[in-house]
Amino acid sequence: MEPTTVAARLASSAVTPLVKRLFTQEGPGAGLADRPVRIASRVSFRGERRTLTGKELHRLAAELVRRAAEAGGPHEAPDPAVRDEVTGALAEALHSLGDLDMDDAQAVRLGADGLAALLARPDGLSEAAEAYFRPLLHTACVHILHFFTQRSTFVARTLVEQTRTLEQLVATTDLLAARIPSQTAGDARFEQRYADHIARKHGELTIYGLDLRHAREWRLDSAYVSLEATANGDGEGLTAPIPAERALSGQERVLLRGGAGSGKTTLVQWLAVTTARQTYDAAHLSHLVGRVPFVLPLRRVVRDRLLPTPDRFLDAVRSSVTGEQPDGWAARVLRAGRGLLLVDGIDEIPEREREAVRRWMRELMADYPDNLWLVTARPSAVREDWLEHEGFTELSLAPMSRADVAEFVHRWHEAAEADPELGASLLDAVRTAPALGQLAVNPLMCGLLCALHRERRGFLPQGRKDLYEAALSMLLERRDVERGVADGLRLSKETQIQLLQKLAHWLLRNDRSEMERGDAVAQLERALVSMAHVEAGPERVYRYLLERSGLLREPAEGRVDFVHRTFQDYLAAKAAVEEGDFPLLTDNGGKDQWEDVLQMAVALGRPAERARLLRALVTPAEFRPVMLAMACLKHTVELDPAVREEVTVKARVFLPPPTVKDAVGMAETCGPLLIDLLPGPEGLTDDQAVRTVTCASHVATDAAVSFLTRYCAHPSLAVRRQLAWRWHHFDTEEYGREVIARLDETDLYFTAHSSGHLRVLRDLGGRERIQFFGPYDPGELVELIDADRLTALWLTSGIRSGGGWSWLRAFPRLRTLVVPEDTHEMDLLAVPAHIQVLTDAHVS
Repeated sequence: MEPTTVAARLASSAVTPLVKRLFTQEGPGAGLADRPVRIASRVSFRGERRTLTGKELHRLAAELVRRAAEAGGPHEAPDPAVRDEVTGALAEALHSLGDLDMDDAQAVRLGADGLAALLARPDGLSEAAEAYFRPLLHTACVHILHFFTQRSTFVARTLVEQTRTLEQLVATTDLLAARIPSQTAGDARFEQRYADHIARKHGELTIYGLDLRHAREWRLDSAYVSLEATANGDGEGLTAPIPAERALSGQERVLLRGGAGSGKTTLVQWLAVTTARQTYDAAHLSHLVGRVPFVLPLRRVVRDRLLPTPDRFLDAVRSSVTGEQPDGWAARVLRAGRGLLLVDGIDEIPEREREAVRRWMRELMADYPDNLWLVTARPSAVREDWLEHEGFTELSLAPMSRADVAEFVHRWHEAAEADPELGASLLDAVRTAPALGQLAVNPLMCGLLCALHRERRGFLPQGRKDLYEAALSMLLERRDVERGVADGLRLSKETQIQLLQKLAHWLLRNDRSEMERGDAVAQLERALVSMAHVEAGPERVYRYLLERSGLLREPAEGRVDFVHRTFQDYLAAKAAVEEGDFPLLTDNGGKDQWEDVLQMAVALGRPAERARLLRALVTPAEFRPVMLAMACLKHTVELDPAVREEVTVKARVFLPPPTVKDAVGMAETCGPLLIDLLPGPEGLTDDQAVRTVTCASHVATDAAVSFLTRYCAHPSLAVRRQLAWRWHHFDTEEYGREVIARLDETDLYFTAHSSGHLRVLRDLGGRERIQFFGPYDPGELVELIDADRLTALWLTSGIRSGGGWSWLRAFPRLRTLVVPEDTHEMDLLAVPAHIQVLTDAHVS
């Protein structure tokens, strides 16, 4: 076992009793001392109150070394000579505590590394002894400092923040002790190598649409925009949203749903890299401590309906470090419950293979319990209870809010080294043009809008079909011409689109998301028979499309796919319409992976073809096909009014939406078309009203605001809560004036996501209950909240910078403070006594 691993496995229960013996017990009144007490006067082997002799100190050091050796097991412990060497060095280091001319407060500020650097470090230690001495001394210093923070009320009052940090460090040490099993030195070395590999492999994103004059790769740590995830509530509405990266906090198994381009794969990458680097928010992501990530994109790992066993995980994703993996390593990781399994893209494998995937996951969970699982899928890829019996919690990625879009646009232009004024101009266009606002709902669409806005100097398409066409024109036509790229072969945009359509159509017909290279070349060969103007063979054309189009990639040797499923769906729809494959489209209208294809087919078809497709969708009068038909309406430039009426009449049957989840899905799929069809509030039950408001509030348009005003006086708290939660998806001033100002305040927390929200609430005369979402600035809260009205304050995150609770005294009527469940008790000591402190787990 690696020495660092031995030290990490020393739990606090093994170290704390030994550390306590190093210091004398504190007498009465010591916590009220006016002057700090020096460490030298507190050690138990110096001064007038000696309780530990030099020999006993040496025996204490030997005991610490012995316990560390036991943590490693008899076969991995250091030999007796090394153990004696480490014992002597550790005893000398601990003895030098008596020479420190500082108090415990100063020591705590130094931290464990700083304290260890001040202690004696014997010269001439052997390499083996030095390897054990360093981590063992560091572990002892962590617990010494932790002991300081607990022993006196004086220290507790003055070192709240340091105490919290050290508590987290000790807790982290204990987590590692529980999660890191006995392992060989080879395992430890490989895990470090594997972590570096994961960080490199998944640490960058591709910026779709950037030409090659700019870097195509975007560093994940600068590109990642935190999105929100929501779960179905108890029937009254959605639960409060949480940052998506915290999806696994408190949950071992999560099924995360999200539409195409919504950021599911980016979240998987972020979790993998954060876990590999062990860089995390200790307050919210401690579940990642000591974990080992396995990224398993299903389109890659499913081969001939065979799914990999743990020893084949790395091979299945064609990892370059597969050959270095020690025998049985993956199984040992999973058996210890240390794995983070990220299964990406249930929707990207054929429907007939999904049941086999479920059985595969169930067997792995049974054989290797206690690991973390995140599975991603499009919203309708699998039924709602598909993984319910396996203990999965279902979450859904929310569309990007206005603040999310603004942050994404800013980061995109920064990464692309583009003029910041272009970004500001794009945001103005998105906010003022409803059609553009409806496109900017996920990272993929926002990225395309950014690229096109820069490329076209502000001229933007107004619909999805036009957006895809413009993106293809930019990618296929202008890039090589403007860069002067020439390799003896140049294909026009139209030729490239025709060839790419053939590949996309093959994938659609065969229910695949990637194809063998040989199949791709064969499809191109058939297409080139009718393209006499192309004087190149299929192999060369394949290489040209792979290297020049920007739309194809080789995820593994001998395999090819589209860089994003959205491009594949658009080109497949175009090919299907041109080929007249309407029975193929309508026969598959109920399948989730065909939804975007159907929408684009309706957009691309002629009026009679659109009518044919839409009538076929609504004929069964089933929920999903009818809602898909409604979604298709927003893509129709010309359509028989009778067909439009037939679709809307069928859609009204399913309103209000059957469930809260359906309400969100309908809003995201159908958009503004639903607003005129939604009922109420008259004649609706409270539950129906919640579902209706949920649906309308997820359509961020002016028409939605007008509709929602009808529900402002609704007596149901769940309805009013939903109206308050969705504020940040609308214009701050307008929504505040039209909706927030009219809400009945009884028992309602008004959710504010920004200083702008707080300012509006203050201008409206203040509110008794306010929930502030996200990290807060105390000065901002004091300035912008009406102190004469506030009686309850709900803080969903921590403070932006260090500080206590003295600012709460600015609110004389405040009686209830709600804090995150994981808030450290020491952090709350300074809350004024008249304020009741609750955690968010106990507030509905």
